[in-house]
Amino acid sequence: MSLSVRVGRWMTQAGLVGVSVGEFVAVSLVLLVAGVGAGWALFGGVLPGLGVGLFAASAPLASYRVRRGARMAAASEAWPHMIEEIRVMTGAAGRSIPQALLEVGLRGPEELRPAFVAAQREWLLSTDFGRCVGVLKELLADPTADATCETLLVAHDIGGSDLDGRLAELAEDRRADTLGRKDARSKQAGVRFARWFVVVVPLGMALAGLSLGDGRVAYQSGAGQVLVVIGIGLMAACWVWSGRMLRLPEARRVFG
Repeated sequence: MSLSVRVGRWMTQAGLVGVSVGEFVAVSLVLLVAGVGAGWALFGGVLPGLGVGLFAASAPLASYRVRRGARMAAASEAWPHMIEEIRVMTGAAGRSIPQALLEVGLRGPEELRPAFVAAQREWLLSTDFGRCVGVLKELLADPTADATCETLLVAHDIGGSDLDGRLAELAEDRRADTLGRKDARSKQAGVRFARWFVVVVPLGMALAGLSLGDGRVAYQSGAGQVLVVIGIGLMAACWVWSGRMLRLPEARRVFG
């Protein structure tokens, strides 16, 4: 998979379909400049300013990761219920598969609705369920959405009487996966809260040092600036390392 495709998929998963990579980079550069200015004002040196600027420039990436995580979590929570609704509508209610999928999706979580609106538009224009499913898979970029859409597409194109059973099994599997992830996150809650101390405590001590005696002069010395840069680097390294340690494994897309 090429880098541009991967970046596009990551942006889609974060709900940033209308944001180009250039705009994302531009915001990071603006924050870099602002961070350099703030670092220079606080510590009176180029090296600390660059360190603070690089730290500030990572804010859009951190925000992206939070948005992506929230969107994927919302999808993970919603899909088992949506699959059950589709199963009932295609069975007892007698709806067609495309109608059931689109009706359920348009009533789903707000984060997922734009994809279903686009899929409904494609369905009304072409009445081609394969193209409709393709739009959904591209905009949702979610493993559960892929599996659900492929199951419904095969049942729509080929037919068969076991759709109800397959959807029930898929919903149960997704429900078990969601419960497992929620349990893991609840066990990590205290550690995730403590992780913020990696940033808050050193910054608080650094700001307090500015107001004590000749603290500002010490920061402006050559040794002081080197130590500030080392401290910022260690903070960033600890933050990234702890984030990797706490990251839960993600389901891989098979049909995407």
